[in-house]
Amino acid sequence: MSGRPLAGRPKAHATIESVASKRGKQTVRDMILSMLVITAVAGVVYLFIPHDDKADPIKAVDYRVELATARRAAPYPVAAPDGLSKGWKPTSVSYEGRDGAGWHLGFLDPDDRYVAVEQSTAPAKKYVPEVSRDAENTGRTREVSGRAWEVWEGPKYDALVLHAEGVTTVVTGSAPSDRLAEMAAALKTDPAATASEAPAASS
Repeated sequence: MSGRPLAGRPKAHATIESVASKRGKQTVRDMILSMLVITAVAGVVYLFIPHDDKADPIKAVDYRVELATARRAAPYPVAAPDGLSKGWKPTSVSYEGRDGAGWHLGFLDPDDRYVAVEQSTAPAKKYVPEVSRDAENTGRTREVSGRAWEVWEGPKYDALVLHAEGVTTVVTGSAPSDRLAEMAAALKTDPAATASEAPAASS
């Protein structure tokens, strides 16, 4: 029997490589087709499932329960707005009985700028910069509803600050100063005045 290599063996090797290459191409093609099918299905689902592109992602909160609770527990008259103009939306509320008994009530104004009411018995020197994001006292005051509020300004938030009755009240946020003053003017500490004004959360 001859010792020469069998004719055609290199051709068989080339055939194996050709099959592997074809399978690789088929795998890539199958992946692309699968992605196209998934994308098409997602598009159909989006078109036929009801959705509201104009829906507001920020829901209004009903702060009446928290307000009543804070007024029973806080060692100072808790403030909340009464008679704000249309378009104000309450977005957050909290009361922390410890560490200065902090009351927080956050709003979006009619132009979707943030305004918050903050109250605490904590030392004002530390508390005001904390809730106003490092705003500083300008040395000026602004009269709102017969009271002189300190004017604070900062890189992120401005603030109006009132020291009275053993508590520091801060109206702060990214809204313009006139909006801060509008909120400050609306603040009441009488439970009867604000209990019916707090809006229920939107559905």
